[in-house]
Amino acid sequence: MGSTPYLIYQAKVGDTPKFYDDCTASVGRYCERFGYTHLVQTEPRLKISPFATRRSANANRLGYLPIYEKENAFGYFDQFEKILILDADIYIRDSAPDIFAESDTDFAGVIEREMPLTGKYFDKIRKYSEGQYRRLEDVDWHWNADGAEFFNMGVMLMDVCIAKHLNGETPEQFIRRPEFERFVNGEGHWRWSTDQTLLNWWVKKSGMTVKHLDWRWNALYGGVRDVTEAYFVHFFLSAKMPRKGAEIPDIICGL
Repeated sequence: MGSTPYLIYQAKVGDTPKFYDDCTASVGRYCERFGYTHLVQTEPRLKISPFATRRSANANRLGYLPIYEKENAFGYFDQFEKILILDADIYIRDSAPDIFAESDTDFAGVIEREMPLTGKYFDKIRKYSEGQYRRLEDVDWHWNADGAEFFNMGVMLMDVCIAKHLNGETPEQFIRRPEFERFVNGEGHWRWSTDQTLLNWWVKKSGMTVKHLDWRWNALYGGVRDVTEAYFVHFFLSAKMPRKGAEIPDIICGL
């Protein structure tokens, strides 16, 4: 337990790239600097699998969807006042400031279209927005020329007050809500979705209070034009890099 009632939670399950170790180690150093608790889940606990899958055989290769394992953090609000859920492919610079100082709402995260993205990545999120969010007409996505207003869920900063929107459910019960089944099954364009569409829809549908964090808290490497000023660098496209992410430790050394 850290000296403050704040938790940073990461899930690193299944066959993960070696550079994840460098990233989670950077989060560990960050927690030591500020006195936070750091938990890295390395074994599956929720084991969420679709009831009627529309996903690829590769997505189901483990017998469960590892993309939902990080939601296990929702079960820790009885122990912590604030929780930050980070993807395991995020590297925190040693000079990064205190992200919990930014927390004054139920939920806070970085909106993708508000990042200083490359033109190529802006094109990508416009198409992604149409596929993931256009059919979800029961909430307001604040559409503009750059697509829908959605959070990149690699960085999720939450206050214990968000627990009222969990309705006393366990993490598994939360993911198993009937209204989420279409996302878990991977119906239509959601065949390739992670937990991001489900969570964005929930955040908007619930009416919780939200805050848009500065892009430097979730700089998408290869998506933003320059990561020089970033606090958290997110290597979200590692599999599409020339060496499939093997070059990331060298990149980290230059940050």
